[in-house]
Amino acid sequence: MKLAELAIRLNSESGHERGHVSGLPPLIMITDAGRLPDPLGAAARLPRGSAILLRDYDMAERAALAQRLANLARQRGLKLLVGGDAGLAIRIGAAGVHFPEARANEARRWRHRKNWLITVAAHSRTALAAAAMCGADAALLSPVFRSESHPGAPALEVAGFTQLAARASLPVYALGGITADNAARLRHTPAVGIAAIGAFRD
Repeated sequence: MKLAELAIRLNSESGHERGHVSGLPPLIMITDAGRLPDPLGAAARLPRGSAILLRDYDMAERAALAQRLANLARQRGLKLLVGGDAGLAIRIGAAGVHFPEARANEARRWRHRKNWLITVAAHSRTALAAAAMCGADAALLSPVFRSESHPGAPALEVAGFTQLAARASLPVYALGGITADNAARLRHTPAVGIAAIGAFRD
């Protein structure tokens, strides 16, 4: 709950100060079979208005999990984004799609779906610019802190994240190594919200 409260505050303040598109979820839970073995249980505890990002690109039963998450999202007032598979997102009635950084240009193709939320992963200023040019609603910038997802990657830390996010021409989520304990360090950054994996394990 502490993480959710901070995410909501960031979302509210960022939208007010920078005129961001309304309707962006404050908190995004990202699935990861290895680090978050019970995504349905974790998603069931998310506050209303949060989002679930189905990553797990190589999961054998991905379509079945996507459908269960879609059902849960509708019941609990959440948004489900499907990573990298617009076709699956259409079939299950998802709220949108997310593309890896290398596939950011695909966002342009689906921008005509006006009701969709489209996010793109980013790890640099160049990637943030590409995400904006392709029409993404927001970018997930990482890793802010040292992360299990990117064990060898240098962390941006708060200063690096702030610098990149402040200069971006689209809303930016903080992602990477964020927990309930360190999330408060993002309090005065331009983040429109928080995206995380490990923070939802408990």
